[in-house]
Amino acid sequence: MTIDDIKALIASDESRTLELKKTTGELKDGMHAACAFLNTDGGWLIFGVAPKSLKIVGQQVTDDTKREISQALTGIEPAYDIQPIYVDVPEYPGNKVIAFHFDGWEWGKKPYTFRGRPYYKIESTTKIMPRDMYDERIRVHEPHSFSWESFPAKGVSLSDLNKDRILGCIRLGVEGGRIPESALTAPIEDTLAKWKLTANGVPTNGAAMLFSNNIYPYDNFQLRLARFLGNDKLEFIDNQRAEGNFFDLLDAGMAFLFKHLNLSGKITNRSLMREERLEVPVSALREALINALCHRQWEKQNLTTSIAVYDDRVEIANPGILPPKITPENIKESHESFPYNRNIANALYRSTFLESWGSGIRRIIEACREQGVEEPSWRWDGAFVYVTFKRPTKLDSHSDQAPTKHRPSTDQAPNKYRPRTAQIQKLILSMNKEYMTMSELMESVGLKHRPTFRENYLLPAIEDNAIGLLYPDVPNHPKQKYSLTEKANIWKRSNH
Repeated sequence: MTIDDIKALIASDESRTLELKKTTGELKDGMHAACAFLNTDGGWLIFGVAPKSLKIVGQQVTDDTKREISQALTGIEPAYDIQPIYVDVPEYPGNKVIAFHFDGWEWGKKPYTFRGRPYYKIESTTKIMPRDMYDERIRVHEPHSFSWESFPAKGVSLSDLNKDRILGCIRLGVEGGRIPESALTAPIEDTLAKWKLTANGVPTNGAAMLFSNNIYPYDNFQLRLARFLGNDKLEFIDNQRAEGNFFDLLDAGMAFLFKHLNLSGKITNRSLMREERLEVPVSALREALINALCHRQWEKQNLTTSIAVYDDRVEIANPGILPPKITPENIKESHESFPYNRNIANALYRSTFLESWGSGIRRIIEACREQGVEEPSWRWDGAFVYVTFKRPTKLDSHSDQAPTKHRPSTDQAPNKYRPRTAQIQKLILSMNKEYMTMSELMESVGLKHRPTFRENYLLPAIEDNAIGLLYPDVPNHPKQKYSLTEKANIWKRSNH
């Protein structure tokens, strides 16, 4: 390095990546800046330049000077190996500029401290790092020691875990080639231990989040669901709150989306199997919801993941952060995977519910492109990460319905929809806003003969898209329930 290189470095004055000190008499402040560089984007620390005038004067460098520098550098933890660069100053014979270049912080590295305190850069200012930022970096560096998902679950035992769910995940993993076939006959506890979902034989918070039937100790195992009237939150049409483990919340969220988004296609036979396409790709919505539940900050007890359906868009929000170097602007570019909850993400990957290597965003985008709908967008407001899907308008929708009175982007107008039969009308008018079992539906219309009800009421109502299924992907689900679609609700209100 030459004096011309120094002149080029200081040409634009101090910045987020440049700190100037007149002499090593300011060595302590210089080490604060060095620590800040290591915890931010890296940068140059230069002694021998006046910060305001940018005059290069250098200083005398003696053996004592070198010892002071060496001792000061030992105050940085973890230890950082760096050699000072000495540059002669022609205008001041015998004087030297002392320069250091520090690398920036990388995701997963332990945060640096100087004499026990962490520092970071805000523009050209060196600040003590906030406690929550420091704790977050420590948590990422040592996830098994500090992460919420790794702590033993309080009030949840192995008997509280849904073994059917666990076995289902194991089967999917075996079929997908991500779990050895021997896991099918191995004790469930062994598999949970391999997935790091137990600690000394006790379920972790991660195991409780994924599989526990007992959610009493966890107030935040919830999902807020709302269908708003128009494009803001002034008035809602439907407002629900689901509770349960990961799979309960995933099922409830997808059922809500099926209830309030338009379908193209219809049932093709009497076995309740149907070919249909949601106005926003099901696979994209499902991937986004899985990501929201998997990567959220579950330790934030007072915040809740949510799905909001508006006339013009669908928003899925989760309490969380975007990893460093990933922003709403570059999130669509190829990137590595930085799971916030590594053990939960690993279990979902093993069971094929989640892909690794950061491919989820790409698959969401590809699903939207294949269906010809607009790509979603991402944003972060400091507390929540949002993914927003635009709903197709009438002009670009692939649905065969017409827009509703309250939903200009949908495909069914309330003044044009009429139930096809008197039985469908009777069923709609007898139902409430909640999900109902078949027995409850039969009771609501006063029938006791299941085949008659199924043939004359239920199937025609589903074919007419007046009734939606809680588990649309599994029509014959043993816990299947039914609810009115939005167009049926609108017709019911206008004919109450």
